[in-house]
Amino acid sequence: MRIIYQDMKKGVIELVPETLDDLWHLSHIIEKNDIISSKTTRRIQDTSGEKIRSDRGIKKTFYLGVLVESLNFHIYTGKLRATGVIEKGPEDLIPLGSHHTLEIKLNIPIRIMKEKWSRWTIKRLKQAIEASKKLSAIILVLEDDTADMGLIRQFGVEYYGPLIGNISGKRIEQKDRRKNVVLFYETVVDALKKFKEVQTIVIAGPGFVKGDFHSYLTEKHPEIAKKSILESTGTGGRVGIGEVLKKGTVEKITAENRVAWEMRSVNKVLEQISKSSSAVAYGKKQVVNAVNAGAAEQLLVLDKMVRQEDLEKVMDMVERMNGEVIMVSSEHEGGKQLEALGGMAALLRYNLTN
Repeated sequence: MRIIYQDMKKGVIELVPETLDDLWHLSHIIEKNDIISSKTTRRIQDTSGEKIRSDRGIKKTFYLGVLVESLNFHIYTGKLRATGVIEKGPEDLIPLGSHHTLEIKLNIPIRIMKEKWSRWTIKRLKQAIEASKKLSAIILVLEDDTADMGLIRQFGVEYYGPLIGNISGKRIEQKDRRKNVVLFYETVVDALKKFKEVQTIVIAGPGFVKGDFHSYLTEKHPEIAKKSILESTGTGGRVGIGEVLKKGTVEKITAENRVAWEMRSVNKVLEQISKSSSAVAYGKKQVVNAVNAGAAEQLLVLDKMVRQEDLEKVMDMVERMNGEVIMVSSEHEGGKQLEALGGMAALLRYNLTN
């Protein structure tokens, strides 16, 4: 993400989203009643009297400003759309005050105007800009002739695959079977090479295939092998990817891996709750009481709740008391678990009795 214009007196920042992660960050930065402006395409009815095919009008592209009423980020399609009332635009083409859905696209500048940019919103924007554009890691889970990949991004895990080989079969001769294994391995290698920027690859799975594949990489593709480590799991597929994340393997090898870090933080909360410990608080009321008592050492807040004005004061208080604030994404399992606890939790410096 790049900022190309900024005027904080007017509450305006214009930026260019460059990755899917940027769109995810913007889905939490843009709020209701913001005015966002960007290029858009809209079908305009022709008034010249000429008959238009299907009477559907002509598509035209122009600059449009919308007062945001709702925002939608579709994680699987990577589309971010803002719906609201048109505030700015060519009046000869569109009626001001009508509704429009503006799609925020990669590499297309978008201008955001807010009445007030909160400290936490600015902080999040800076984190998005400073964050590496590289994937944190790839988790590759191999089982027999099936490979699943989990691309670890800032917003969560993006699944890729499965890739299926043609290895199994009792009647296949050993020589032919090895040929099929190599063909399968090369298919997986080709998939990995699509993500040139990745620094870490975790090769995991329940059996011997992961070790054999790693040996193959060492011999044939040493540049990929150098980025790779081995990890055992009890099963394959997406469940195996989840096992690797819960173990904290990715967290150990890359400090940039926010997803694994967030999941580990939520797991610590769940562990304390399972012990009926007094060193944890969850739910808004309990957490706010703990913060006011100066007991919160680590505060976990679901990203969807950060916009609440009263919570900004709570987060500020934790930081002033040398505590740590972690914004947990609602797009992965850890976020869903935190949401079930009321969207907030805190690990405490000392026990609090109810």
